[in-house]
Amino acid sequence: MGAGLSVENLVGKNGQLRAAIYLRVSTGDQNCDRQEADLLAYADRCGYQVRKIFRETGSGVKLDRIERGRIMALARSRQIDIILVTELTRWGRSTIDLLDSLGQLQSWGISLIAQNGFQFDLSTPHGKMIASIMATLAEFERDLLRERISSGIANARAKGKIFGRPKGGKISKCCDRINELRKQGLTVRAIALEVGMSKSAIAQCPRCPSLSEGMNF
Repeated sequence: MGAGLSVENLVGKNGQLRAAIYLRVSTGDQNCDRQEADLLAYADRCGYQVRKIFRETGSGVKLDRIERGRIMALARSRQIDIILVTELTRWGRSTIDLLDSLGQLQSWGISLIAQNGFQFDLSTPHGKMIASIMATLAEFERDLLRERISSGIANARAKGKIFGRPKGGKISKCCDRINELRKQGLTVRAIALEVGMSKSAIAQCPRCPSLSEGMNF
């Protein structure tokens, strides 16, 4: 039985479709026992062959979810046909992350089934419709994120925080040397050659107070 079958055809079949179970809890004082029991029973009812169970502890926004990465590697190598989770919040870190991972799974012909009723197979009209809705939500989430970042930067600037590289970083470091050369009577061109900077950059270096205003160096 191929991996490209729609979710509607997968559910209730007695064929040995290969499943990976993904369990996640948010904190170390929780355990995955209830999720595991529920998903094993669900897999048994649907006739899935559970190849491996993956357990993870960490918040939904954590970026280094090693066990989920291992499931994705199995999916990429076509060693499983479906992934079982209790609910989508256990799998996706965000709407954007969920949509991206679903797109990858679809390209490999792998389905993601959440026990609470959400089933995604992007090869079906129903799955494509949901993906379209999720794409809109993901873009909305990106816009909100950009807006929050812009707002945060504006707020920080209003409080006096300066972003980016300090202006004239190299010039300020070389000013003492430049003024020494000025005192020696070198021309701007000669100073520029000496310190490896442009004449316009040399001109930006503040003149030492001890230099006469009439000295055009």
